Amino acid sequence: MAAISVDPRMSLSIGHDRRQHGIVTDEIEGIITVYKDGHLERPLVVPNVACTVAPQPHVTSRDVIINKVSNVWARFYVPRCQRKLPLLVYFHGGGFCVGSAAWKCYHEFLANLASRAGCLIMSVNYRLAPENRLPAAYEDGCNALLWVKQQASDGSSTDQRWWWSQCNFSKVFLAGDSAGANIAHNVATRLGSFESSESMASKPFCLKGTILIQPFFGGEGRTHSELYTAQPSTSALSLTASDVYWRLALPVGANRDHPWCNPLVNNGSAMLETSRIPPTMVFISEMDILKDRNLEFCSAMIKAGNKRVEQLMCRGVGHAFQILHNSHLSQPRTREMISHISAFINL
Repeated sequence: MAAISVDPRMSLSIGHDRRQHGIVTDEIEGIITVYKDGHLERPLVVPNVACTVAPQPHVTSRDVIINKVSNVWARFYVPRCQRKLPLLVYFHGGGFCVGSAAWKCYHEFLANLASRAGCLIMSVNYRLAPENRLPAAYEDGCNALLWVKQQASDGSSTDQRWWWSQCNFSKVFLAGDSAGANIAHNVATRLGSFESSESMASKPFCLKGTILIQPFFGGEGRTHSELYTAQPSTSALSLTASDVYWRLALPVGANRDHPWCNPLVNNGSAMLETSRIPPTMVFISEMDILKDRNLEFCSAMIKAGNKRVEQLMCRGVGHAFQILHNSHLSQPRTREMISHISAFINL
């Protein structure tokens, strides 16, 4: 298995003279800067850590290359256990433009989740925009799940047995936070359209549900929470930053009413009725600017006939609280979140 140190897309550019690249076309200060000449800067706002760093006892973590051509890889978390465990295929947040499965905050959160919820986790390091605009991240998510399905078929004959032997492939879940939750939903929708086909139907593989944490949606029209939710200085997402992320992530020329951003626009609610979406758990943060969009999304899912949509409100916390610990309520709310996820995947 090839060694993976850090995500090459997260290289530092802090020392560059900004004048040499000319005009800045898009910027979220301290997060990402895009120049007219195509140069990109992503300051390393969160440290990368190696998979060998062990934030939780009795949890093994390793990195695995999923696709050598696209350089997509995944970090696995395998708790020590005497029984086979459900598998969460997880997608990190970052507005589709930043973030990594190697980020310290995700490494700690997912190791904790694997240990306390009793599950295996495969954290996918998908391609980022604007170098790889949507649907690249969706394609990476679908391919990652198809890779898992292939391991279910013949994993015992590969070098993946160290996690394969503990995996219950009949209980696979898609999960993610923010942009990662958007990816999980879109991957589930895409796979639902051909779940009865040979590509996904072979036993023992079965996609049982999706877990969406503060899913990142948007739209041209503003919601009440986008306009009026007071954001503290520690907030992980502002309305301005949201607009920049979407401008960089969507296909060139698309606006925020593209269905990948706004799933309810242009008869999107009717499309939910025809999509074969598995049971879904949605976590909404009370102080998040995305609160109203998340609530509208849940209502549309229920109206469309999705019988099992669990909607959970995280009181007193904002966007990405579970990885940033930017509130005194972050830790108790994170424990509550993990408890709900554990109940959802271990039914």
